[in-house]
Amino acid sequence: MVAAGPLNPLNASLNASAPETTAQALADLDNRLSKRYIELDPQGYFLIYLDRDSGLICAKHFTNVINDKGLACDPETGKPLPTRGKVERQHTTVYTGRTAKELCIKLFEDKDSPCPISFLDHAAYLGREFVRAEIALINGTDYVQD
Repeated sequence: MVAAGPLNPLNASLNASAPETTAQALADLDNRLSKRYIELDPQGYFLIYLDRDSGLICAKHFTNVINDKGLACDPETGKPLPTRGKVERQHTTVYTGRTAKELCIKLFEDKDSPCPISFLDHAAYLGREFVRAEIALINGTDYVQD
């Protein structure tokens, strides 16, 4: 969900008459958009990383439940998952691909297993992150999930 009103980071970008397209302006826009409210996917979340030795983009899927306050919680304990620091949980599946497209096809088009994503905005986010990870893999740069 996106908040309405003047605090919505989308308002500044969508209402601009002549959008600025410098690299810094686009980075600033992207940073503002990353701070918007999002509803968490009850199907779970992904931790994305690169396996450079194998030349793969990897996405570990973890299950969660969403409590009445909208927080992602451990399905076993019911306790909210921390947003900072290391969390020791067992993933359900690791998806891998050499490209963002290959990874998306595995996640969204595999007829032999159910799709682990229930929200379209979550699917769009993953696609964007997989492309970022692919670029980092190709360029040999660091990848940090947004």
